[in-house]
Amino acid sequence: MQRDEVWDEAVRVVRGDVHGLVPVRADLTGRWSEQHRGYHDLRHLDEVVAALTRLRASSLDADADADWAAVVLAAWFHDAVYDVTTPADNERLSAELARTALSANGIAAAVVDTVTSLVLDSTDHVVSDTRGPHAVFHDADLWILAAPTGRFDEYCADVRREYASVPDLDYARGRTAVLEPFLDRESVYRTELARSDWEPAARRNLSRELRRLR
Repeated sequence: MQRDEVWDEAVRVVRGDVHGLVPVRADLTGRWSEQHRGYHDLRHLDEVVAALTRLRASSLDADADADWAAVVLAAWFHDAVYDVTTPADNERLSAELARTALSANGIAAAVVDTVTSLVLDSTDHVVSDTRGPHAVFHDADLWILAAPTGRFDEYCADVRREYASVPDLDYARGRTAVLEPFLDRESVYRTELARSDWEPAARRNLSRELRRLR
């Protein structure tokens, strides 16, 4: 399913119709299309949505439509604010944007709370659940670590381009601090499917990139 179709499905679950949130989707699409983005762009959003779709059947309950809607909305909002000059604020501001936009359009408070919580999960990618929305969103957002070699290398180059103003040594130190903890974990991923199908590739990719950074 394409990103807009998945958005519409999610909005129908939580609102009953798609029309009221069309301006919200348009605003988000514009944000994801900003020129300064290298990796955190519409391609990343598409990959997260595709990964969510793959994880849905195995890691969400069959009747958990509200959970599915929440992870889809979180995917759309999680990098909606992306400023490389103040990266520590991106997740918080994206979560605030989600809360404001969804609350103003009649989305139930429980759904809004789940969406904002999921967005904030992407601050440090630390999740204990192995099923459910938090596990699914965590793994989908990190699918790129297990991407085929060529796509993973593009991802690394795209992130470097976003931080082109940062000197090489400083970038290498900062990027190592971001990536190395994933290898220190027992598992990069939380859901059973991702641990089975994505984990080996993610560890190979991470090890190779960390060697390059050193």
